[in-house]
Amino acid sequence: MGLSKQNVVVNVAKTESGYSASCDLLDGWVVAVTGDWSDLEREVRDSIDFYIDCAKEDGDSYPEIFDRDYRIEYRFDVQSLLCFYQNIFSFSALQYITGINQKQLGHYAAGRSKPRKKQAEKIVNGLHKLGKELAALSF
Repeated sequence: MGLSKQNVVVNVAKTESGYSASCDLLDGWVVAVTGDWSDLEREVRDSIDFYIDCAKEDGDSYPEIFDRDYRIEYRFDVQSLLCFYQNIFSFSALQYITGINQKQLGHYAAGRSKPRKKQAEKIVNGLHKLGKELAALSF
C-alpha cells in the first residue's frame, strides 16, 4: 500500500492587486503576485521548487516532506476567502450559504472588520457543506 500525500500548508492573503502566500515550513519564503488565483497557484509551485533546488545546490537543509509526494493545502484568511468566492457567488448567495448577513460579509471582504472566530467558522463550514452537497450530485 502506497503512502498518502502529506499536506504542505500555504497561507494565503488577498492584497490590493493580487495575492500573497507564505509557508511556515519554509523560513523566509513569501510569494506575491498581481493577478488572479491561477497566477498564485502557478507561482507557489514554481517558487517552492526553486527554493528546494537552491537549498539542495547550496547544501542547506529543508523539510523532508519536499522529497516526497506532497499536496499543497491553501489556507485563506476570511477576507481572502470571501474575495475569492465573491467572483463566483453574490453576497446574497453567500448569506444563504453561511447564515451571515450579506452587508456584514461585504465588510469582511473589504477588510473593514474582521469576523470573530465563530463567524469565521460559519463561513468556512457553510462553504464546506456546499462543496459536499455539490460533490454528492450525479447526473
